[in-house]
Amino acid sequence: MPENTVVETDELEGQMREGGVVDLPASDSWLDDASQEIDELEVDEFDIVSSPNDWNFSTIVNFIESGAMKIPAFQRNYVWDKKRASKLIESLLIGLPVPQVFLYEESRNNFLVIDGQQRLLTIYFYAKGRFPRPSIRGELRSTLGAGTLDEEVLENDALFEPFKLALAKSASGTSNRYNGLMYKGLKDERTNLDLRTIRNIVVKQTSPAGNSAVFEIFSRLNTGGVNLSPQEIRASLYHSALFDGVLKVNLSSSWRSIVGQASPDPRMRDTEFLLRGLALARGLDRYAGSMAGFINTFCLEAQKYTDEQSDGAIADLTSFLAKFDTAPADVFMRGSKFSGVLFESFFAAWIRLGKPDVATRVLVAAVNRAKASTEFTSTLQEGSTKPVNIRARISAVERELAATQ
Repeated sequence: MPENTVVETDELEGQMREGGVVDLPASDSWLDDASQEIDELEVDEFDIVSSPNDWNFSTIVNFIESGAMKIPAFQRNYVWDKKRASKLIESLLIGLPVPQVFLYEESRNNFLVIDGQQRLLTIYFYAKGRFPRPSIRGELRSTLGAGTLDEEVLENDALFEPFKLALAKSASGTSNRYNGLMYKGLKDERTNLDLRTIRNIVVKQTSPAGNSAVFEIFSRLNTGGVNLSPQEIRASLYHSALFDGVLKVNLSSSWRSIVGQASPDPRMRDTEFLLRGLALARGLDRYAGSMAGFINTFCLEAQKYTDEQSDGAIADLTSFLAKFDTAPADVFMRGSKFSGVLFESFFAAWIRLGKPDVATRVLVAAVNRAKASTEFTSTLQEGSTKPVNIRARISAVERELAATQ
């Protein structure tokens, strides 16, 4: 489990109502039906405790700056516009209540933010006197790997502009007394703002031992209009060197050509199939229950990988993808859509058979035979992620690959 990761969730309707910039959910129309199936995570019985806390503005800024609450590197972008962000700061200045924040306490002073990223980042940006320019917010992700924005990034005028409050005039036409003010220009009101508190609810798993409930808590308390996908949650909870490598592979021209989409999927479904392939290649014999739980377990294990293990797994992916650089673009398509289950089956089977050195044309012929066979297609009905169907698919592909030797 990574330390101090922040996960974003936003009130989509509020963003649209107040004119915020919104990341809309992407369609999975590029995936075939079997690959779109999402199973439910099997849920154990947990003992969870929750406690309310009131942290003031200054404490929240310090927590973010110290890494106790990490600015997210992999979630959706900061989406509030300056008007909405200014409204939050104004509410704090004049003593109006603001919505509470949900946190998961992973360990002492290490918090995962379940609900409230936009509010927390707004507070941080205002204290720093900088506001991210809407057109480049996606580019900030690559600078957030360490969890915080350093001063050099904040002072980059191509990425940020001064955060001056943008508040409307009153009905009588009187200017708002805080309009145009930056944090450093608040004078007497600055102390009041520093001491203003925000209620946060801290939840923690007490039984069973560990953090096994975190994924389910994120799924259920992620209350925004557009919930995070399972893979978006994983990217937040299970960050590792292997995950970094998978994200890079997801941008490679070889993979983008196979998927048939020039740009990465905003909901990270393409990344998910790379992880699924790695997980099945290394742990098929242990696969039971749900695919979601299986991938989560693999991601937890990957956090303990040595550099050599992580590099080796990524090398396996890149070597396999390279074999299809000269293959027809539709090699892993079923109909006109990418089949993630077909790809993961071939990758896992190739690894399990010892990574045989098979010519591209021979591999392509094996893929075409498999996706046309009744043995393979019969596993793609409802319940395609059931262990019996996963094992049957990979076994069928292993026989196809073994026949090429």
